[in-house]
Amino acid sequence: MFDLAKISAALRDAGVDWWLFCNFHHRDSLSDRILDLPPDTTNSRWWFYFVPATGEPLRIVHGVEPGALDSLPGALLRYDSRAGLISLLERFKGRRVGVQWSETVSAVSTLDHGTALLLESAGIVLVPADGLVQRLQGLIDGSGIESHERAARNLYEVVRRVWARVDERYRRRERATEVEVQSWILGLFEEMGMETDHPPIVGAGLHSNDPHFAPDPAKDRAFAEGDIIQLDLWAKMKTLGSIYADISWLGVFGGTVPAKAQAPFAALIASRDAAVSFIAAAAAEGRRVSGAEVDAHVRGHLLSAGYAQALRHRTGHGIDVEVHGSGANLDSIEFPDHRELIEGACFSVEPGLYFEDFGLRTEIDVYIKDGRPVVSGDRPQTAFLLCGHP
Repeated sequence: MFDLAKISAALRDAGVDWWLFCNFHHRDSLSDRILDLPPDTTNSRWWFYFVPATGEPLRIVHGVEPGALDSLPGALLRYDSRAGLISLLERFKGRRVGVQWSETVSAVSTLDHGTALLLESAGIVLVPADGLVQRLQGLIDGSGIESHERAARNLYEVVRRVWARVDERYRRRERATEVEVQSWILGLFEEMGMETDHPPIVGAGLHSNDPHFAPDPAKDRAFAEGDIIQLDLWAKMKTLGSIYADISWLGVFGGTVPAKAQAPFAALIASRDAAVSFIAAAAAEGRRVSGAEVDAHVRGHLLSAGYAQALRHRTGHGIDVEVHGSGANLDSIEFPDHRELIEGACFSVEPGLYFEDFGLRTEIDVYIKDGRPVVSGDRPQTAFLLCGHP
C-alpha cells in the first residue's frame, strides 16, 4: 500500500531531498509496487513521480496518458515532447534525488542508463536508492514477524514430516526419488495454506553439488545408499502481505554420514552460527553491521578452514514478501551490499560448500528485533538427517 509519510520519513533519515519513481512499459516493478500501481495499466510513455522529504509530491505525465498517476497525491504537470520534459525536470537542478540505481545491489538497480543521462543533463544529482528501498520494502514489522515465524515453523515441520517418509522408504528398501520428494513438500505447502514462487530443491548425490538444482521428471533420480540429500524449501502463508521463510537441510539416504562430508559440514555449522554471534556481539557494543561485513566474517571462517575452492556464493539474501527481498543481502563478494542490518531486517544465513561429487548448504533465517538478531522457526540443523535409526 502506498505510504507517503513512510517514504518521506525514509528520505529524512537518509538525508536525501527527493525520491524519484519513474516507469516505461512497467519495466520497473519495484516502483509500481512501492507506489501501489496496477502492473497491467497502459504505460507506453514515461511518467515521473517526485516524492520530497517534506512537502507535496510532483507528478509528471505525458499528454497521451494524463491519468497514469491519478491514484497518487501531488501537483500535476504534463509534457508532450522531450524538450518539454527536460524543462520540467530542470526544476530539480542541483537537488539530491534518490533513484533506483546501485553500483553493486543489482536487485534494486532498475534505472536504465539512458534515463540516468537524461536526468543528469537536467542537472539532477542522482543518489542510489538502495537504502531507501530497504526502508520501504525490505523491513518487517510486528505482523510481518508473526507471519514469517509461522512460515518458518511450518517449514521445519515440513522437513520433519518429509524426512519421516524418506526414512520409511529406506527401511522398507523402497525407492524415493527427487521429483517424488519435491511433490511431497509441495503437497504439505498446500495442506498448510502456504505458497511459493518456485518448487523446492531436492538434490541427491551429485545433484547436491548444484546450488539451484531443479528436479526434472524426465531425468528423475532415485536416492542411492549413502547419497547426500540437499533440501532447500521456501514459502509463505497465503495471506496478503505475508513474509517468506527459507531454510535448507541436509540428510543422508543411509545410517551413517560419509567421511568426506563430516569436516565440511562441521565447518558450515560453525560459520553459520558465527554469523549470528557476530551480529549479536556488534549489537551488544551498540553498533550495526552491514550485510557485506557479515558475509566477510562467515567467509573468513571457511577460508581459514581451507575451503577456498569450495565456496560458490554469498552467505545470504534479504527476505520480505519476496523470498529474495529488497533488504540487505549478506554479500561481500558477488554484489557487495554495504547496507546495514537495521531494525526489521530479515535475511537468510546459508553458507555452502561445493565439491566435485557433492555439495552442502545449511540455512536459517534471522531478523533484527529490538536491535538484536533472532533466529526464526525451530532449532537449526546441527547434525545430518539419517535413515534407519530406531
